Amino acid sequence: MKEELAKIKEQALKEIFLCGEARALSDIRVKYLGKAGSLTTILRGMKDVAPEDRPKVGAIVNETRNAIEQALTDMQKSIDDRELENKLANEKIDISLPATEIKVGAPNILEHIVEEVEEIFMSMGYDVVDGPEIEEDKFNFEMLNIPKGHPARDAQDTFYIEDEKILLRSQTSPVQARTMLAAGGNKPIRMICPGKTYRRDADDATHSHQFMQIEGLLVDKNISLSDLKGTFDVLAKRLFGENCETRFRPSYYQFTEPSVETDISCFVCKGKGCSLCKNTGWITVSGAGIVHPNVLRNCGYDPKEWTGFAFGFGAERLAMLKYGISDIRKFYQTDLRESVVFDRKED
Repeated sequence: MKEELAKIKEQALKEIFLCGEARALSDIRVKYLGKAGSLTTILRGMKDVAPEDRPKVGAIVNETRNAIEQALTDMQKSIDDRELENKLANEKIDISLPATEIKVGAPNILEHIVEEVEEIFMSMGYDVVDGPEIEEDKFNFEMLNIPKGHPARDAQDTFYIEDEKILLRSQTSPVQARTMLAAGGNKPIRMICPGKTYRRDADDATHSHQFMQIEGLLVDKNISLSDLKGTFDVLAKRLFGENCETRFRPSYYQFTEPSVETDISCFVCKGKGCSLCKNTGWITVSGAGIVHPNVLRNCGYDPKEWTGFAFGFGAERLAMLKYGISDIRKFYQTDLRESVVFDRKED
């Protein structure tokens, strides 16, 4: 067997030395080291070697394998180097030619406004949370204190998928309910949820059947409207400037009590009155309020111990106000001549 291993080694090294291309080298590797290769066949015959001779024969087998593998590696490197040299000699690049202009895209303004709002709230300790767009009725309505028969459940307003049990979410509020349930009713929560929502609205300059909503929730102990006002002040000043003023007006939402409309002072006329603010000096940007006790209770929180506030606004409306965009459809169309993008250099 020793003589046979010596012959295999000699023959393999000779063939490798004479090999000139990668494909032939691969064939040699299979011939000697493959499953049916010469060296592999020798290894299968080790069972017939006397026990006292197996260590010596095994050492010779390993030495032969190592020698063949090293020769294969060296020859592969030699072939690769030769191919590279040929390419460098035959392929020339004229570096004086002008480079190909590659058009670089810009983020959509809607994307930018969402990122900006996320950064503002993360700086205040909020988490950015996501949830399913195909939602269950109980999360979209029932747990938010919107019982069956409520107008918001009307099939003319909501995209139902299955027997009024599964739907395309009409708001991102279900994520708030899921977050509270996951917290187990005994942990403070600070979260916002930006995401797509769907309603049966006719598309026009100010309405869309699909739009981006940003909702937020804070649950803790001893939370009041003043905490909501302070949070809204920070958001408004960061988005529209330090001189921006805010105010609350009484309103009604099924999932908050008390509920408010949140207004900002008109940044165009500075409160004097113009077409943008309809001569009122104020612009409504969102709805908000103190989380209704029923919502807290439905989501596992004791309303006698925990309180919180919630808010929600459309990302498109913020972007339209901040950047003077008059038609919501521009956010979603694919015509680059009409689409709205954000130049980060101008930020």
